Amino acid sequence: MNEVLHRLKRPLLYVMGPAYVVAGVLHFIVPELYIQIVPPVLPVALLLVYLSGLAEIAVGIGLLIPQTRRHAAWATVALLIAIFPANVYMATHGVVIEGLPGGGDPSEFVRWGRLPLQGVLILWALWYTRPPTGTDYS
Repeated sequence: MNEVLHRLKRPLLYVMGPAYVVAGVLHFIVPELYIQIVPPVLPVALLLVYLSGLAEIAVGIGLLIPQTRRHAAWATVALLIAIFPANVYMATHGVVIEGLPGGGDPSEFVRWGRLPLQGVLILWALWYTRPPTGTDYS
């Protein structure tokens, strides 16, 4: 199992990095979708959406550069923790995202499923915080 994971580490890096860049760019293309899941107790929702989008772009690029990978992985963990309240708000308040293609009313399973998914994403990012070995991904 460990050998399989070792072989997947590099390809998964090239999934993870671009996925964060795309997600971050979407914050600027359709910010109104993201504003809807910002908890109302947080001020300046649009600014938070833009800042989180910028952060996602930065970590995505940083993950792809060997010299910045470890720092970007730690920043990814911090980002995922920072955006967790939006996922909690979405789950606990039954947020319907207006303007979402295909309908904006995710099922309860999807709303609540996002919460443990954050843990998986954090573990994935933590995988890249370890120094690479001579045969590793960098």
